[in-house]
Amino acid sequence: MDFTLKIYKQLLSALQNAGYKFVTFEEYCDLSPKGKFVILRHDIDRMPKKAMEIAKIDCYYKARSTFFFQSKTFINQRLLIEQIVKCNHEIGYHYDDLVQANGTVKKAIDSFSSNLAHFRQFYPVRTVCMHGSPASKYDNRDLWKHYNYRDFGIIGEPYFDVDFEDVFYLTDTGRCWDGDKYSVRDKVKSSFTQSYHSTNDIIRAAQNGTLPPRIMITTHPQRWTDNPVEWLIEWVMQNLKNVVKRWVMR
Repeated sequence: MDFTLKIYKQLLSALQNAGYKFVTFEEYCDLSPKGKFVILRHDIDRMPKKAMEIAKIDCYYKARSTFFFQSKTFINQRLLIEQIVKCNHEIGYHYDDLVQANGTVKKAIDSFSSNLAHFRQFYPVRTVCMHGSPASKYDNRDLWKHYNYRDFGIIGEPYFDVDFEDVFYLTDTGRCWDGDKYSVRDKVKSSFTQSYHSTNDIIRAAQNGTLPPRIMITTHPQRWTDNPVEWLIEWVMQNLKNVVKRWVMR
């Protein structure tokens, strides 16, 4: 079965054995690394405790990664975030403020500033990433048509600050790795022609040397579990969401 913690470990192991180094998004922005690397990014949309399972696995494989937390998921999660920071991972803000403000720009930027300050209690947050909010007519990135996130001490936002002509983008949106048909906003413009459906496809590409040398991998930790009941529930719910997303995109 795909999207288990077991196969996630196999993915990290295959990447390491293929000579990839892991960098946080913050390190990518600061250092402009060369050679083979993976920016390992985790978007925490729900079930924040699942983030800790992934953080421990990443730590075991010495893979520093970036965890983007939504404002609604940090309530009562202080200890969790502090533990992830202790694992030497980066914390970023997964902002959803324009959607939550129903498109009211001033309200959204006030919310962004407040939520950013909250996360900076646990980590000196320097990167942010929009939440796609597929059910909303608002695109959270449009907030930056009116403001500049660099004025808030932010050095990077993946959809603005990654050269996706050089960095191959992989995301488990839609519970597969080729889910463009299910993704409303979690997509990028790129000339890469490679396409992988399953995690095993990516593993095989790493093993046979056909995987691009520079990659950003985005996961949603709530998808990944070894518990059969949790796995089945996530599979059913994601299939239903995919139907809705395709309808929205039409």
